[in-house]
Amino acid sequence: MNWSISFEPLLSWPLLALVLVPLALLALVGLGFRQRGAVLRFVALLALAAALFNPVFLNEEREPLKSVVALIVDRSQSQDIGDRTKQTDQAVAGLQQRLGRFKQFDVRVVEAGKSDAAEERTETRLFGALEGAFRDVPPSRIGGAIMITDGEVHDTPSGTPDFNAPLHALITGNEHEKDRRIRFENAPRFGLVGKPLDMTYRVISTENETGPVDVRVSVNGEQVSVEHATVGQTMPLQVTIPSAGRNIIELAIDREPGELTDANNRAIALVDGIRENLRVLLVSGEPHAGERTWRNLLKSDASVDLVHFTILRPPEKQDGTPINELSLIAFPTRELFVEKIKDFDLIIFDRYQHRDVLPILYYDYISEYVEKGGALLIAAGPEYAGEASIARTPLISALPAMPTGEVVDKAFYPRLTELGQRHPVTRGLDGSATEPPHWSRWFRTIGVQNPQGEVVMKGADNRPLLLLDRKGEGRVGMLLSDQGWLWARGFEGGGPHVQLYRRIAHWLMKEPELEEERLTAEGRGMVLEIRRQTMADDPGPAQIITPSGKTLTVKLDKSEPGVFLGSVQTSEIGLFQVANGDLTALAHVGPVNAPEFADVVSTQERLKAPAEATGGSVRRLVPSTASDVMLPSIVPVRSAGEASGSDWIGLRTTDDSVLKAVSRVPLFGGFLGLGLLLLAMGSMWYREGR
Repeated sequence: MNWSISFEPLLSWPLLALVLVPLALLALVGLGFRQRGAVLRFVALLALAAALFNPVFLNEEREPLKSVVALIVDRSQSQDIGDRTKQTDQAVAGLQQRLGRFKQFDVRVVEAGKSDAAEERTETRLFGALEGAFRDVPPSRIGGAIMITDGEVHDTPSGTPDFNAPLHALITGNEHEKDRRIRFENAPRFGLVGKPLDMTYRVISTENETGPVDVRVSVNGEQVSVEHATVGQTMPLQVTIPSAGRNIIELAIDREPGELTDANNRAIALVDGIRENLRVLLVSGEPHAGERTWRNLLKSDASVDLVHFTILRPPEKQDGTPINELSLIAFPTRELFVEKIKDFDLIIFDRYQHRDVLPILYYDYISEYVEKGGALLIAAGPEYAGEASIARTPLISALPAMPTGEVVDKAFYPRLTELGQRHPVTRGLDGSATEPPHWSRWFRTIGVQNPQGEVVMKGADNRPLLLLDRKGEGRVGMLLSDQGWLWARGFEGGGPHVQLYRRIAHWLMKEPELEEERLTAEGRGMVLEIRRQTMADDPGPAQIITPSGKTLTVKLDKSEPGVFLGSVQTSEIGLFQVANGDLTALAHVGPVNAPEFADVVSTQERLKAPAEATGGSVRRLVPSTASDVMLPSIVPVRSAGEASGSDWIGLRTTDDSVLKAVSRVPLFGGFLGLGLLLLAMGSMWYREGR
């Protein structure tokens, strides 16, 4: 019960002053001159004033509020090491039991570090969880917070925490823990394909040890070398980037006896491989309507260095023009096809025919160039079916189809074959989804027989139009029409010539994204996404090995012809191995080298400053002299009192309450007030009458 007095005047304050002030002056003057009855007149005036002021006694019925206490439980991945999870569970159960004895505490248990969000799985953010627990609580009702963690917290405030209550931390793990880890000191994000990339790394030990250690270096899952490093020193590393696109560089060291975990015995660097400018040699046999189509396309590609020659004056042309009056340069055949042929990534013969411009021996060099990994494209015209066809040279061993000598001049829509609908070069070409295709017609097809490789487009009368083949380590493409320029000129609406020609060229130059059989995987948040390109009808499920060694099977569903997708939600962070058939791929889920595993040794240092700033404490759940969890006692304290001791922790109680009801007792109300007033007035009148 809470008693208080309140005044509820019967008149307004100005009117009270107008009535009572003159009477008070008269009463004071009477007292000053010691007149008879002055005291009684003064008492009567006080009674009148009290009646007009109307004093009221108030009795408030209040219900005390509870102090809110946050119990923040660290459930991050580093808490799975050793006995930390067991210690955490025992501490949570014990604290809930002890806090339950105090009716003045409202306990809120918040588990942090187990969200599906990648950023919350890779960092222990306990102060963010603490802020969320008290978001709807006024500061006067915050009793304090208890954190159960290994001490590796990544969002500790840099200065004094904005938290006006005791903060206590109970640290899991054990003293004198041992761990060794490896990390990249300098890892560039980009590197040139086929060129060495300089990096640096360091092996770190908690015991500040020194000495040699072997470091295994792997690129895209294949071990390339074993480096000899010195613990504690920054070591240089040189790695050759093997392919364009995403490359995974992994460093690994063996687990030492007594180490907490080997999760941080690996370091990952993601390097995007960039190919140097591709060198393309384009040889046009003669000027023709579509000659500049290939030239303009290749010149517009910033990643291509183009060397283009057009045979304007073949050897058989004899018109009597003196040599000194010709501005044409001699075709540097020896330099291009003998000395520097290996420098080219792709050779294109655009409507080229054998006219003794190239010595017959040089065709052998071109065939050998293809067999050893080069790329050759034949953009054929009517000359391919004639007597001077390059198919009648030693280049025949590299060609995927022999001409029949027939040139079919007939309008047709280029169409994708069944293989072409799945092949990455022609799959999904703009306009190919309708019948007839949404592009213009062509009017010439060169007849061939016994085609090898894959026929991905067909022309008039279902004849082969685009052939893609592998020869040894190299690749050959053959486009059996010279009418592609109709698409470039916009005839009948044109067609996707840029898309098609660029894909052909890049497939020949072994662009990874255009491989028929390809398996890729990528981590997006905490989801592992798998993409399989194949020419098969069903590649089957994918097998996954998680960073912890678990094996998963994921079904791959068809998303479009030749493409199958699959995904799996995971709670693990690290390097995943994916396999399907003979193909394997690596993918990293979560941020690379996550802070969660950068340092896994339990510590009191990170939380010591913020805890002491709030009057709290930091202590281990398992002291060095004990083997079991030892919980401190819980003591309710006032806001100005100490909040921790050697074996106890304090939580503040609040003075806040909720008003339930109010009782009013007027002092001058009813017969009692009337009687007191009449008594005072009667006494004054009686004294004045004598």
